[in-house]
Amino acid sequence: MKNNFFYTFPSIIGKQADRDFFVIMCPLSILSKLFIFNEDELPPEHRAQRILNKSRIPEITSYILNNTKDYVFSSVTASIDGEFQFIPFDETLNNKIGTLNVSMDSRLLINDGQHRRAAIEEALKTFPELGDETISVVLFIDEGLNRSKQIFADLNKHAINVSKSIGILYDSRDPIAIVTKSILEENIYLKNYTDKENPSLSKFSPKLFTLSSINETNKKLSNKLNIKDPKTIKFIKDFWDVLCENMIEWKFVFDKHTNPHLFRTDYISSNGVVLEALGLVGNFLYIDNPSNWKHKLSNVKGIDWHRSNLEDWQHRVIGPNGRIVKSSTYVKLTNNLIKMKLNLPLTKEELKLERDCKKEL
Repeated sequence: MKNNFFYTFPSIIGKQADRDFFVIMCPLSILSKLFIFNEDELPPEHRAQRILNKSRIPEITSYILNNTKDYVFSSVTASIDGEFQFIPFDETLNNKIGTLNVSMDSRLLINDGQHRRAAIEEALKTFPELGDETISVVLFIDEGLNRSKQIFADLNKHAINVSKSIGILYDSRDPIAIVTKSILEENIYLKNYTDKENPSLSKFSPKLFTLSSINETNKKLSNKLNIKDPKTIKFIKDFWDVLCENMIEWKFVFDKHTNPHLFRTDYISSNGVVLEALGLVGNFLYIDNPSNWKHKLSNVKGIDWHRSNLEDWQHRVIGPNGRIVKSSTYVKLTNNLIKMKLNLPLTKEELKLERDCKKEL
């Protein structure tokens, strides 16, 4: 190398598509300093591809800071434009392991991992001790950064997001996910009729619910409550017991009088929109009527949940085209109707939503 000023990293050399690439260990303290991401530093043709979703950064930062002894990050992928030299440690290791010297005037551009980089930078401001820890970086040689756009496209083209249900199933940190999974183990009906993998149910699925919709309902139930409080956990479990006992149409399936496919064709009460709305109702009842909420909630058995009941459910669960619509507004509107059916008062915000929606129809 002509330049005597360079960074040195422990490294492994590999080969893909007949090109060398390197895996290095990069200290967290220099990740943000070494790898270009600031839009002002990027060539114009690279900027549009890498616009940060800034709302994701606080979430990832909180994950790091809340799990400083137990966080996990996958490798960052980057392109290198500049001088470098790989020096093997020992020929007995087939010259694959060594140190990588990278000229300090090289450009290193992140192709995948920009949100991790930004979150790590934020986390270090609060907890600088993390700076000595490392993250693996996969480095592709890219003179002039000409291949960078294609690398970015290739990495993201084949990426598949894990379904919400799978994410909840594997999550051992989120207290609501933990409660959700414990409920599924204890409530035999939910255990038998909940799909734990897929984000939605296929037409002929033998299930009534998805794990993600139950978890979202539990988020609504636990709003303004301490999810780690045993009383809150008991309330959530009791809520599902009350529903399973009083949702007459659900019992058609539980008692094998109809199959889940036919049930979902005829009734809306196991749909995520309705479940989340019931979660809002349950939360209101528990806070407003802690001693009598079960009795009031049991009156859901008197509601007509039939899909053909458009007078009630159109523009709340069912859209103008006759299909179920999943939106936060429809969840709130469905909550309003359920509360009215149960003779519960609407809040000022709920009354305003009713007036605004009637004006639009």
